[in-house]
Amino acid sequence: MNLHYTPYLLEFKHPFGVSSNTRTHTPTVYVRLEMDGVYGYGEACLPKYLGESTEETLTFLKQVKLLFEKATKLEQIQEMKDELDRIFPANNAGKAALDTSYWDLKGKLLNKPLYSLFGIQKSDEIVTSHTIGIDEEKKIEEKVMEAEEFKILKIKIGTKDDKELIRTLKKFTDKPLYVDVNQGWTDLGFAIEMSHFLSENNVVLIEQPMPVNRIEEMVLLTEKSPIPTIADENVKRLSDIANLKGVFSGINIKLMKCGGVTEAFKMIESAKTNNMKVMLGCMAESSCATAAMVHFAGMADYVDLDAPCLIKNDPFEGINYMNGRITPLDSPGIGIRLKSIDSLFE
Repeated sequence: MNLHYTPYLLEFKHPFGVSSNTRTHTPTVYVRLEMDGVYGYGEACLPKYLGESTEETLTFLKQVKLLFEKATKLEQIQEMKDELDRIFPANNAGKAALDTSYWDLKGKLLNKPLYSLFGIQKSDEIVTSHTIGIDEEKKIEEKVMEAEEFKILKIKIGTKDDKELIRTLKKFTDKPLYVDVNQGWTDLGFAIEMSHFLSENNVVLIEQPMPVNRIEEMVLLTEKSPIPTIADENVKRLSDIANLKGVFSGINIKLMKCGGVTEAFKMIESAKTNNMKVMLGCMAESSCATAAMVHFAGMADYVDLDAPCLIKNDPFEGINYMNGRITPLDSPGIGIRLKSIDSLFE
């Protein structure tokens, strides 16, 4: 078993603004797991707010490489992978890359797509939102025009000018909206007022409206909000879900937070058991990591898997976006391929 990894810098088509910062690029680390000449790919996307650096991730992967390369069978990799949380408590993005590469490799060896490996029925109607970062009016208009084919837009808010930002967006579109506050609201009264304002302006949901430590306020906001509240920064792993029932209406599951598709699937099942909405999201991943989540999209209430559309130097391909929908991936594994074979791992 051979494990290779390489750092890479993903570049946005436009500067990407959220309530706390604006960035033009995101570091990522790609993983390639090889057995008998067959490759499985994974990705550890590392935006600064995740709290995991490229250097830490490379160090983690270097240590894991020594373990994985002792394996001669795929079952041994599964056993080692199951032990990673005990040996390395952090490095969720790195674990996500390894877990995804494992399932990609397994699918290719068995000639089955990822959804089939998990016993999921393929969905032909996967509608994803398209994200628009905080920006000036002219740029917002440009981004709305670029996203013309998408049926749902997602807007980043969380500033003192949120109402004006929504009004500006509404000048250019009447499409349903998801809003992501990124913990930007700190006043409960304002948050409740905004929830009603957003509901009146065709907003479908509010993602992470308040800081992670405002649990009591979030309970009240969720009770009073006419639209669902979705946890993002408040939920990372499976163990977080039980404590969020009644605090949020649902959860946003992201590979880079939860440690891979294995746990993402368990989180979907847990959320449904707890009568919570399921949103599948992404950070700034390329087609590599995003493609893995597409296989679970038929199980979700909301899908926000548009990251590859925001990137201008995606080294992978395989996800087809058409008329605001994601075409199901039927190729073995996660369904992606390098645009230039071995260009990342030379």
